[in-house]
Formats: sequence, structure tokens, C-alpha cells
Amino acid sequence: MKKIVFIIIIFLSFAFAKNVATNITSIIITPKSQLVIKGTTNVSKFKCRFNIEEINNPIPLSFVIKDDKLVFEKASLVLDNSCFDCGSRAINKDFVSLLKSEDYPKIVLELKEIKKDQRTNNIVHALIEIVIAGQSKSYYLPVELKGEKVINVSGTLDLNICDFNLEAPKKALGLIVVSDIIKINFDLVVEEK
Repeated sequence: MKKIVFIIIIFLSFAFAKNVATNITSIIITPKSQLVIKGTTNVSKFKCRFNIEEINNPIPLSFVIKDDKLVFEKASLVLDNSCFDCGSRAINKDFVSLLKSEDYPKIVLELKEIKKDQRTNNIVHALIEIVIAGQSKSYYLPVELKGEKVINVSGTLDLNICDFNLEAPKKALGLIVVSDIIKINFDLVVEEK
């Protein structure tokens, strides 16, 4: 998700070219941004919103341009698990417990590379590595970019919590079961520092 923000900065600052020099910059994720994890149970839905003001800005970026893509050497967004608000203390507690926060208090999003979509100007394909509860998994996802000086980066990632060796909580003696599939929706407003 954070990696998507990096993609925006790159497009603003540099055109795709055959260049091998390392490019260094930094970005700021503004308070207008949103990052929401959505899930379902067999009886209802829930949303956990990340407090964007807790992001440690500015975020440094380091990348090289190789062929038709940007390859990142440094582009990490670190999210403190306790900064998610799921709407009630009980759900917040379950969410923090699900993520094994006592041992792994943070989620790390590492942008690895981005490649421009050949058919659509405002879409890029991002390779993102996500670390949750000490487990790492990589995803390719399309990311929409809008704007010029201030960039809006948005997208959705479907994620199976079992990929991270997490077990969905069960409540009410097993009558309420959380789905293994969650959605991460991000709508980040990014500025180059």
C-alpha cells in the first residue's frame, strides 16, 4: 500500500528511461489519506481504519530505472498494529490479537517495483512485499494514480490471512466465524518532500 505511494512519486519526478543511477527522494503521506482493512463474518462486516497521522513522515525512497520499470532499493511503509481502529474495544482487541501483535507489533509494506500499464496511462502494476506476524508474501496489484503535484494513489488488495499463518478468531462458542479473506483498501494522497 505504501509502496503505491512510492510509485506516484516516481512518475512525478522521473520518466521511464534506460538509466542505472540510483534516484533518492522522499514523500509525505498526507492526513487526507485513508487505509482501511475490511472483513466479514458469517453474520456481519467490519472495518479497521489506520490512523494516518501515525505514519512516520517523510518516507525515504531509493530506486533505479531498469528497462521499463522502477526497481526500489528502499521504499518501506511501517504500520503499527495498535493504530488501527475497528470501531469498538472488543474488535480492536481481537484484531491486535489476530495479528500476533505482542510478538509482531508492526505490518511492513515494502515496494519492490512498479511497471507502467501499456494500455492505461493512470495505472501502474506494483510488486509489494507484505510482512505480517513475521511472515512475508509478495503481491502484484494494479494501482491507480491521479494528479500531478499532489498524487492520489488508490487500489484494493484481497489477502488471505492463512498465507501469514494467522487463524481467524471465532466468537460466541464458534457460532461467529471471521472469513479468511480480507480486503485492504487504500486511497493515499502523497506529496514529494
